[in-house]
Amino acid sequence: MTAREENPAPVPLPSTEITATHAADTLLEHLADRLGGSASVKAVYGEPVTADGVTVVPVAKVAFGLGAGAGRIGELGTGEGGGGGGGVDATPVGYIEISGGVATYRPIRRTWTDVAVPLAALVLGAALPRIVQVLRRRR
Repeated sequence: MTAREENPAPVPLPSTEITATHAADTLLEHLADRLGGSASVKAVYGEPVTADGVTVVPVAKVAFGLGAGAGRIGELGTGEGGGGGGGVDATPVGYIEISGGVATYRPIRRTWTDVAVPLAALVLGAALPRIVQVLRRRR
């Protein structure tokens, strides 16, 4: 038996670089199509509601992200790889009020983040010098 018979030439496999690139491109296109439909103008500016001569148009902040993967074929013909995913986040931020031909943007206030956190930072900032002074005396 010759060395050639013991170790036959490897079977040519598809180019892993082309296959992986195509797979990643296809995955990203699929994710963008699915998630892009969710992040539409209607998601940012909802359906207007009219009552008593006042029209209200909801406003949201929409963000989406994508991730993709690819694979490769190993030296022994074994495959390995990974996939991807994505997500969409829509957060209401306010509304546009249209009344008497005048449009006014009205933000949605979040009491905790808009008032409590800055207030706590102010109190901590005012108390911090006193706390440092007390700690230095104890040394």
